[in-house]
Amino acid sequence: MPDLSLATEDWQAIALTARLAAVTLLILFAIGLPLAWWLARTHSRLGSLVSALVAVPLVLPPTVLGFYLLVLLGPQGPVGRLTESLGIGLLPFTFPGLVVASTLFSLPFVVQPLQASFAAVSERMLEVAATLRAGPLDTFWHVVLPLSRPGLLSAAVLGFAHTLGEFGVVLMIGGNIPGRTQVLSIAIYNRVEAFEYAHAHLLAGCLLVFSFIALLALQFINRAVSTTPAMLRGGA
Repeated sequence: MPDLSLATEDWQAIALTARLAAVTLLILFAIGLPLAWWLARTHSRLGSLVSALVAVPLVLPPTVLGFYLLVLLGPQGPVGRLTESLGIGLLPFTFPGLVVASTLFSLPFVVQPLQASFAAVSERMLEVAATLRAGPLDTFWHVVLPLSRPGLLSAAVLGFAHTLGEFGVVLMIGGNIPGRTQVLSIAIYNRVEAFEYAHAHLLAGCLLVFSFIALLALQFINRAVSTTPAMLRGGA
């Protein structure tokens, strides 16, 4: 009977993947909240261009995105030259490089749910907040965000889950360095290449169970959205 215990590098891959997903999600929300709010409220033609740029990772092959990031962040790329001049060093094949790649690749999975949720907030609620002399920032934090809680939860689940399952883009920008850039999806690939299917099943099963739980959570969130009063969602 094969030994199904996880090796040290498997645990390292799991820990690195969880850390990558957590850090990426924090950055995604820092970028996604103001960006999604602007996209939901702007009437500028620039909004369509920005929305399309955000959605590019949905249709672009991960290896293509990873390749261009490798060029931009490499020693001959403009970003690579900037990071070297600042004393940061090159980002490819490092954890910060993985974070940059994951943030760009998962951006639409956070921005789009947030944008839809913000767009559904009733204008009447914003007008009421304004009559109570609430500033734009107060209105956003104390009115918009509480009313957009289902969208926030959806964005968090999708952003975290999508980062956990990334393969092509992280392989291109991070390589396959155990303990440094080898994430769980790459560890599974290594096991398959070595014909260690039992271990591959074990690691893949972990991702499968998590993905199912994430989808189940989204179902509950969507059900909660459907029971939200129409006035709060922008209805009459």
